Amino acid sequence: MGSAGQAAVFDVDGTLVDTNHLHVVAWWEAFRQAGHDVPMHAVHRAVGLPSTDLVAHLLGEDRDTDQDADIQAGHKALYGQYFDRLPALPGAGDLLRRLHRDGWTVVLATSAGGAELGALRRAIDADEAISATASADDVDEGKPAPEPVEHALELAGVPAARAVFVGDTVWDMRAGSRAGVRCLGVLCGGIPRADLEEAGADAIYADPAHLLSALDGGLLA
Repeated sequence: MGSAGQAAVFDVDGTLVDTNHLHVVAWWEAFRQAGHDVPMHAVHRAVGLPSTDLVAHLLGEDRDTDQDADIQAGHKALYGQYFDRLPALPGAGDLLRRLHRDGWTVVLATSAGGAELGALRRAIDADEAISATASADDVDEGKPAPEPVEHALELAGVPAARAVFVGDTVWDMRAGSRAGVRCLGVLCGGIPRADLEEAGADAIYADPAHLLSALDGGLLA
């Protein structure tokens, strides 16, 4: 498996690091502080969208947009409390190191940047395996638009046909599908299998450890 000129692009939150529910609580509290009662279930389904889009998705286009910045700042501050203890998902670092060893170019595609991205990378603890990071700051439109995945492919220097994209949300699968890459879904972000398949997942795994164990079966050959 693996040869020069192949890229494995990874979403980070909920895919490599077990942060989705931390994001849900932080967003829920940020909305609550701004006077909005948003069910956690709804927040969970929206996680993975860029923060501006997440607020619009949950509060609607007719909301008071003057609150957006405060809500996003609230989420950022609340979520920042967890930076020193973000838990990697099982097999995350091992999977990236194995792919790197097998000749894959590993790129992270995430809406996180700055201190948050640093905290996520520390949690994964596989910096030597990561060739590049495609941040939401680098593109005009975040997932489910294809730009973040396309940007990751540019950084990796490979065409879509030579790449796979691994993610945990409906937004990931839609972005990867629109970018023309093979999409692998993981269930560790808490999104149901059927939702991921409907959004374009070509295969589904429990978590990074499950994906790692499947590599020997020639999964990505």
